[in-house]
This record gives sequence, structure tokens and C-alpha cells, in this order.
Amino acid sequence: MGTGLLMNPLVLRGAHAVALGRAFLRYRNPRRQRVGREHVTFHERLWRDAAEEVGATYRALGSGIVEIEHAGVRTRMVENVTAIDDPVTLAVLHNKPLTHAILADAGLPVPRHATFTLARPRPAIEFLDQLGGGDAAVKPASGTGGGRGVTTGVRTRGHLARAAAAAAVYCDELLIEQQLEGDNYRLLYFDGELVDAFIRRSPGVVGDGRSTIATLVARANEHRASSGVGVSQALLTVDLDMKRTLARQGRSLRSVPAAGAAVPLKTVVNENRGAENATATHLLHPSIVDAGARATRALGARFTGIDLITRDPGVPLPQSGGAIIEVNGTPNLYYHYHKQDGATPVATILLRRLLSLDHGRAPLASAGAATADGWARPAVAAATKE
Repeated sequence: MGTGLLMNPLVLRGAHAVALGRAFLRYRNPRRQRVGREHVTFHERLWRDAAEEVGATYRALGSGIVEIEHAGVRTRMVENVTAIDDPVTLAVLHNKPLTHAILADAGLPVPRHATFTLARPRPAIEFLDQLGGGDAAVKPASGTGGGRGVTTGVRTRGHLARAAAAAAVYCDELLIEQQLEGDNYRLLYFDGELVDAFIRRSPGVVGDGRSTIATLVARANEHRASSGVGVSQALLTVDLDMKRTLARQGRSLRSVPAAGAAVPLKTVVNENRGAENATATHLLHPSIVDAGARATRALGARFTGIDLITRDPGVPLPQSGGAIIEVNGTPNLYYHYHKQDGATPVATILLRRLLSLDHGRAPLASAGAATADGWARPAVAAATKE
């Protein structure tokens, strides 16, 4: 099939239907559903332990929702979602093109990008042509997290067609970005302060000289499923990103790596293991720390997970060709507790501020402590100056 025909909207719709079917089967997979339930349990335990640490009472309300109270001040969480930022702010943060535009207006580096749809693929085709053979990433433009629907290593129109069909499972509007070279870092900010930062390595397997990569992936998933969230929060997904990452190494799922050979499986890092992450706070150039704080302020948020790519965290982002690739409004807390060099108790830090237990620090409640009904609410937005 010619590349022009591949990008025909009708052909893209057919590919999208196939991608929808595959996504449904993954969603209904019993093992993945079990891992998902363990993820809920992890967060319930996380908040229960944090409540005990600060001397607050904890109550599970059901469906993963918990209520924590101290001295008449109450707040609720569901997994990694808190009452810190308001729904409109979260809607802005969940919209990747809008986030890019706001950050660019604030003078912060973001990847070159374009938006498109399956019915209007021309902007993506032109963007890919302008890259001149360089790699691009295709992702849903809004409403998703955890790397869902993201494909890297997109070089041809054939790659683009398959990546667009997969991303459209999650959102009608799609985003194509220039894929940057470097390592992936997550920086967690709370009220403009850097709470934690870590480097996120690609998920991978190690060859034994006999097994195919497909077999190694299956074994890794068996280990993850039997170990619960102690190893990883997710199973490895055999998707376009895995196939493109392997292809760039001259490998496929049928390849048999040599004994001891480390094989990166995906460029999208969300499915890696805790052992593939390490604290990076001490590695960051002050200007990178400041860039994350500026990004948080520009977006009007208080609690964010800033994802950035850089070849060298010890120099400013423009110097390394790096950029902020995403800002998460409900950042995942899992990997702050599962790193190769120890945990950072971010839930306890958040809870102390939510319940006004950090003396001398601004509380998160809108009236300076708690509202009249005893609920810790997001603070009223105030004008800020850069």
C-alpha cells in the first residue's frame, strides 16, 4: 500500500478501528486488571501511612477514595488525585497543545509540534516532512497520562499512520512532536518548590542467549504480575512504541539478544521498573529547577510533575537542546517511593500542607487554614509576576 494511501482518512479510520479492538482486549485482560487493583491498593496504603505519620485519622470511603482529617480539617484523595488544584487548572494541564503554548509564551523551551486529526492528517504529514528524516513522537493531545497512546521513533508516513490510529483511541485531537535526544527526568513541584526529581530510564530486559525478546517480555510480565507493585506499577505493553524502539536497534520481538545484553524495550518510560529510576535532584542545574518552577507558575498550578528531556542535566536546557515535554497536574506518586536509591515521602509532605500542619508555611486552604465547613480547599488564584 502506498504511503499516500496509508494517510487517507478512510484508511486511518480502519486502522483506528483495529487499534480500538486491541485496546479493548488489553483493558479486559484479567492480569492487567489485577495489577490495576494493586495500584489502587498501593495508593490507599500510601495515604494511610502518611496520615499515621502526621497524626491524622484515615478512612477509606470505597472505590479508592480516602478521607483524612486532623483537628477538624478534612481532605479527600483518590489514588494520585488531590484537592490541591482546581478543575479548570487541571483541564489546562491535561491539554498538551495548550500547555505547550502557555510555556512557549513564558519563554520556556518546548518541542516543535503540530496538532492534527485522523480526518485532517495534512499538518502531521507536513511536520514529518520538515523533520527531514528525524524522529517524531505522536500522542493524544489531551486527557491521558501514563504514556497511553504514545509512539516514538515515527519517521515515515507508514509509521505516522499506525501511530495516529493508536493515539486516536484516547483522543480525537492528536499531537506530533519532534523527538528530542537525551534522558527523561521527572521533577515534582509543590507551591513553586522542587520536592523531588528522578531520572527515568527506559524499561528493558536482559538477554540470556537463548530466548527471543518476546519471550523475555512475557517472563518480565509474569514476574511483575506475581510481585505486585513492588517491582513496577504496570505490565509491559507490546505496542508500536516497543516495536519502533526495537527497530531503531535493528531488533524485533523475534530477535535473540546475547547473554547479558541489555535491551531497551520502549522509549516511552512509563512502564519501567522502580529499579530503573534514580534520584536526580542533586544533578540538576539551578536554571532547570527554576524553569520547572516558572512552568508551574505560568500554568497557574500549585502541584505539578514536570517531564523534561535533556542530554545533560548539569547545564541549562537550551544549551543541551532539551525541553519540557509535558506538565502533569495529577502527578503519579508511585516512583517517588520506588527508586533504586530510596523513597521520598511526598505523600507526607503533601498531607502536612493540606492539613495546615507545616507551621510557618502557607497552608493549602483558601481561607488560610480551612474553609468554614472544615474542608481543605485549593487556594484562591492570585496574580503572580515572573
